[in-house]
Amino acid sequence: MRQRPLLVLATVLAVLLVACGGVLVADASTPKKIPAGVHIGGVDVGGLTVEAARQKATRTLLEERGQPVRVRYGARAWTLTSADAKVRVDVDDAVAQASRLATEGNAFERVYRRVAGKKISREYEPSSSYSTAAVSKLLDRMERDVKRAPREASVTFDSGTLEVHEGRTGVELDRKRVAARIRKALRVPSAPHRIRAVVDKEQPKTTTADVRKQYSTVLVANRSTFKLTLYKNLKVAKTYGISVGKAGHDTPAGQYTIANKDANPAWHVPQSEWAGDLAGKVIPAGDPQNPIKARWMGIYDGVGIHGTSDDASIGTNASHGCLRMHVPDVIDLFPRVPVGTPIWIL
Repeated sequence: MRQRPLLVLATVLAVLLVACGGVLVADASTPKKIPAGVHIGGVDVGGLTVEAARQKATRTLLEERGQPVRVRYGARAWTLTSADAKVRVDVDDAVAQASRLATEGNAFERVYRRVAGKKISREYEPSSSYSTAAVSKLLDRMERDVKRAPREASVTFDSGTLEVHEGRTGVELDRKRVAARIRKALRVPSAPHRIRAVVDKEQPKTTTADVRKQYSTVLVANRSTFKLTLYKNLKVAKTYGISVGKAGHDTPAGQYTIANKDANPAWHVPQSEWAGDLAGKVIPAGDPQNPIKARWMGIYDGVGIHGTSDDASIGTNASHGCLRMHVPDVIDLFPRVPVGTPIWIL
């Protein structure tokens, strides 16, 4: 009776030895493969031999990282190909780390993982490289193409024509931020490869809006055509006939402003030979000897715009430098022109 338990125990031990031997044989005879669930740079290499994993990871990653990087700003676009960037991928170290999992644990654990389909969730990142010189060269070209200096807005009168020169915003590439995006695209296949360039903008000190406000009212006196043109919001509002200075008393050309205004002003006679006995005197408004009729808009050094009783002089060189106007015209113009209004005398 005592022999029976011993026989059963021996039988069990024999079975276990056979099973263990089978496990060891199975583990030893099975090619070492990377466990399921292992990825290299996002590429699934589970169940592959070391060499197969190396080939698959290298091929897939080179294809992924072979995408060209395209940068766009407005209508401009620049491309950096993987060949130009000299993109390289080295999976050897990652494969070596993954391959160690094939021998991790004991034979029983390894066989169990294969039979039960157990996965080991691991991600290994391969090393990669690219030409920093190629990236710098691309950024240099982008900087040259994008760079634009700010331009101040201005107003000029060339050949008697009012011209508004629009202000322009300056643009400069934000090299640091764009470089970071390009480098990430070269390193990480899942990163965006279509990049919108980032720029810094510099507003002009004088914008078009500033100019339009500054020149909301403008006067242009053309001595050759005997015309005074009023501009409102940089558009012609009205044109008047004028008389300008005669020979020796020329109306001064240049850009000035309306310095002062007066209704029915007295005449402060200049200390000039042509004034005769009136030189230095003040002739009150309404006095027949006062040539300044109705309104006065001072410009520069005693020169101004005023009404005249000598209507026949309009359209001629007849004054001592001032711009004469018909009385109804100067009365009409007076309230339209604030002090500080720019005036060009051509």
